[in-house]
Amino acid sequence: MTPRSAPGRTTPDLSFFLDHTSHVLRTRMAAALDEIGLTPRMHCVLVHALEEERTQIQLAEIGGMDKTTMVVTVDALERAGLAERRPSSTDRRARIIAVTEKGAKVAARSQEIVDGVHEAALGSLPADEREVFLRALNTLVKGHLATPAASPQPVRRARERTK
Repeated sequence: MTPRSAPGRTTPDLSFFLDHTSHVLRTRMAAALDEIGLTPRMHCVLVHALEEERTQIQLAEIGGMDKTTMVVTVDALERAGLAERRPSSTDRRARIIAVTEKGAKVAARSQEIVDGVHEAALGSLPADEREVFLRALNTLVKGHLATPAASPQPVRRARERTK
């Protein structure tokens, strides 16, 4: 049997580039936030809960978390004294995630860390390429790659590994 050759690429492997850089960025983010005892999910919940009154379901949607992951994340924030579940001020049937004073301070620090990780990544590009790169990504996110395609075989988002 003669060996077969793989078909030649006609374009760069965009999926590999985006998957690889996203994975490395997530690992760097997780390591940096771990220094203050947070996970990226905890950071996400704190920051978005500070923006406005939001329920667990709303925060889970923003962070791309399933119900179980969200419950575990909020439980950890409560144990650390960073957030608590409270009745909504507008709908007493709904429970919101309220950030404590300590949580607000931690969120400010974690945002500095997140910004630093992002700046380090962008800072590795020449200045004239940064703007073009960000504009191009923004165009993809708001345009052609804004909405996942329907698929008979659901594509799972990459999960972060736990320790």
